Amino acid sequence: MTAALPTHTAPDDAIDSHYSWFRLGLTLLIMTLGNGGMWVVPVIIPAVQAEFGIGRAESALPYTLLMIGFGAGGILMGRMVDRFGLFRPLVGAAVALGLGFVLAGMSTGIVGFALAHGLLIGLLGSSIAFAPMMADTSLWFAKRRGVAVAICASGNYLSGAIWPPVMQHFIETVGWRQAYMGVGMVCAVCMLALAPLLRRRPPLQVLAPAASGAAVQSQQSFGLPPTQATALLCIAGLSCCVAMSMPQVHIVAYCTDLGFGAARGAEMLSLMLACGIVSRLVSGAICDRIGPLRTLLLGSVLQATALLLFLPFDGLVSLYVVSAMFGLFQGGIVPSYTLIVRENFLPANLGARVGTVIMFTMIGMALGGWMSGKVFDLTGSYHAAFLKGVAWNVLNMAIVFFLLRRQRKVSASG
Repeated sequence: MTAALPTHTAPDDAIDSHYSWFRLGLTLLIMTLGNGGMWVVPVIIPAVQAEFGIGRAESALPYTLLMIGFGAGGILMGRMVDRFGLFRPLVGAAVALGLGFVLAGMSTGIVGFALAHGLLIGLLGSSIAFAPMMADTSLWFAKRRGVAVAICASGNYLSGAIWPPVMQHFIETVGWRQAYMGVGMVCAVCMLALAPLLRRRPPLQVLAPAASGAAVQSQQSFGLPPTQATALLCIAGLSCCVAMSMPQVHIVAYCTDLGFGAARGAEMLSLMLACGIVSRLVSGAICDRIGPLRTLLLGSVLQATALLLFLPFDGLVSLYVVSAMFGLFQGGIVPSYTLIVRENFLPANLGARVGTVIMFTMIGMALGGWMSGKVFDLTGSYHAAFLKGVAWNVLNMAIVFFLLRRQRKVSASG
């Protein structure tokens, strides 16, 4: 006699079902809400700097702590989703996110403001709305997994397109404190309202036998022990995002140095993010055809090409074109890591493993932004910083090519 499935679990035929797509729509909406913390901080920096009477470096501390918390929280939340499903961690994250925004809006100094971002908004709040949700989405699809994960990941860029102008409007009308608390409460309430619709557990997570720690360790990925394979993916993620961060972090400053002004640089950054959404969707479709490893290698090669194009083309029009190309080339890179992990590791601890790899991509973004600035300080030019990005990109390509060869070898012998 077959044992009954646990409450709120999904049957086998839930994969690629109407509910899968309905759930993806909910996930995209929650991603757009939950990632707001990442994109409103840059908008609020001038007002916070003026009110607290601090320098530019100190005013950037909240963003730094938020990104660190965001990356580390991906692992924490991933483990919780692996164990409890998405519903309960999402409820806790919504409460933490709302509380973080409220406390940040009530803070009287930069230390309290920064801690609210790092611990509540980043570590315990927004972190649920990226790696854990991409991992969860990958378990609900088979035929269109690449497209589904790409749509889910697009919520991050969509959030970046929506929240900055909304926050700026309310800063100008009601002040930054009221705007911060209001936006936080809206995000928290909406996420809490949507969370019960995500109670069902992924079918692959429920119906597959729970793997013991020994079973997971014995599972070969690319013909390598899982720990070694994960470490290589972490290094690959770090290196490609060190390269990726150069234009995203410094394009505004680069345009200012060239005499085009910060406003033009901001437009180029916005164009990059908009093209990044298109890139993620297209890359998802490509991934369904050629596989995530080949898609990652293709994106890495194209990203390196775009970085090189920044060197000879530094006119205003050409920079707009190259910025658009860079966005189109790099947007699908990070979601590819989720799909690589999904296809090459056991699903029992998928959320934690995806969270670990994505954390290293976040470290790469933070490290790359700092390194590019340091290279500029030492050389007085961004040309060496672009070349530095290309070098890191080559490291990424080498690792991906190695894993691709290992995968072919395992398939040939299998």
